[in-house]
Amino acid sequence: MISRPQRILFWTLLFSSVLMSVVLLRMRERALDRLLASGETMPLNPPTGTPVQNVTMMMANDMDGSLQPGYQNLALPVDANARAHVILQHLLLNYARPNSKHPIAANKGVNEIFFINLPLEANQVLPGTLAVVDLSGSFVDAHPSGIEPETLTLLSIIATLHTNFPQISQVRFLVDGQQRDTLAGHADLTRVYLASDSPGVKHL
Repeated sequence: MISRPQRILFWTLLFSSVLMSVVLLRMRERALDRLLASGETMPLNPPTGTPVQNVTMMMANDMDGSLQPGYQNLALPVDANARAHVILQHLLLNYARPNSKHPIAANKGVNEIFFINLPLEANQVLPGTLAVVDLSGSFVDAHPSGIEPETLTLLSIIATLHTNFPQISQVRFLVDGQQRDTLAGHADLTRVYLASDSPGVKHL
């Protein structure tokens, strides 16, 4: 027969073991969350020795609904897609800084961006380029909801791309590689945007 004190000790030890396991699992999950968060907030860094270039950022201002140019020296890769990726990552990182005039959470903003050459039209000397911007789901999920902040974010991205890559004539948005209806409930992501008309972007 197991005495009553031994049974109490047994159940106490069992409960403590289960509780400790739960605590350790939770601590592991929190550590993983912090690791992932730190990875998402880091800007995209090109290899050491990459030439530094002056880049124009079309910065959104929630106070008056405008876009104003800002300038930043960035080390940019040679490949156009990778260069655009770096520029957009830094653009969105600026919005996570203290006292930002267009505050957005510091999540990884862009998964990928790639350019597609469009067919040459009759009135064109050079063909235009479609820029496909694949936004990260974490960035979209954390974006403030509202027609004005959402629209300003899209306009800022489009105008920054067109300013630094004048050949871009159209911009299309995806989220984690998939089409999504809106950015955060309002701004339309199903349309193709005309970059040449930024910051007053028109829809096709």
